[in-house]
Amino acid sequence: MRAPLFSRFLLLLAALLGSASALAQQPRAITPRGALMPEEQHLIKLFEATAPSVAYITTEVVARRGFFVQEVAQGAGSGFVWDDKGHVVTNNHVVEGAQRVQVQLDAGRTYEARVIGRAPQYDLAVVRLQEVPPGLKPIAIGTSKDLRIGQSAYAIGNPFGLTRTLTSGIVSALDRHLPTSDIREVSGAIQTDASINPGNSGGPLLDSAGRLIGVTTAIKSPSGGSTGVGLAIPVDLVNRIVPQLIAKGRAPQPGIGIVPVDPEMVAQAGLVGVVIAQVQRGSPASQAGLKPASRKGQDVDLGDVIVAVNGRAVESLTSFISELDRVGIDQVAELTVIRDGRERRVKVKVVDVLGR
Repeated sequence: MRAPLFSRFLLLLAALLGSASALAQQPRAITPRGALMPEEQHLIKLFEATAPSVAYITTEVVARRGFFVQEVAQGAGSGFVWDDKGHVVTNNHVVEGAQRVQVQLDAGRTYEARVIGRAPQYDLAVVRLQEVPPGLKPIAIGTSKDLRIGQSAYAIGNPFGLTRTLTSGIVSALDRHLPTSDIREVSGAIQTDASINPGNSGGPLLDSAGRLIGVTTAIKSPSGGSTGVGLAIPVDLVNRIVPQLIAKGRAPQPGIGIVPVDPEMVAQAGLVGVVIAQVQRGSPASQAGLKPASRKGQDVDLGDVIVAVNGRAVESLTSFISELDRVGIDQVAELTVIRDGRERRVKVKVVDVLGR
């Protein structure tokens, strides 16, 4: 009689252990969290409203190695929808030299695209989708002229190929200089601590209203990764250059009709400013009576050395070009020049030197 009792005891013990094990494996009850904070709700709405306008851009560049070997290099970056005609804005360095450009939009489909305009001097480019899908959502355009240091800034892009990534920060500084092609640089660049990494290039920098205030372009970092110092091209410049790229395929280049002396030679001579090597006939510089440098026997007459534009100091050719860009095409700039040790001011019209 003891054996059946012992067997029932073992069965009961097993049932109890099994029940305890089952109880231990049950998920814990979820603690209700309540409504999201207003700041969180705002960010969610900002992302959901803007992300459909952000594009993931991939490129292929064919490089020749030797006579018979070709190598395809792939690149990636970000961009954003400019209008409902299929124009997408990005950085020039994202698509430079690309034989093939593909754009992935919000729905996940990838479209073939063609580069229709490039402005290396501003590191901007426009590509056009070969097939324009319905319902394209152009990004909302803001302004950069009234930005304040400390206001919120948000970047959406594709760092390291991770699509539609949102990072947040503030406008850390204004009026930075952003080197682009050759000796040119963009003046008035926006500095932000919103995390920017490789792949973010060409993506939008937004204000708290979800409007475009800049195009994320560069990272100040010895490692190439985010260090909290990112730079963006200001939207007021973007809004001026992009329509030109769409209409003409190029951007106007502001100038006054001079050929400058090599900046390295000027620096080696210990001079500050822009020394003029040649004044082009019929140019605004010629009409204003600017005098180029010339040689008199063993001596050199420096002519007019440009040291300021509209009261802003010009220390090199790079800063001179930036100041002309700040003035704008068809506007009048007041140059401060030094001739024979005497300073004077000259008014000169800024023109598109590429269109002359």
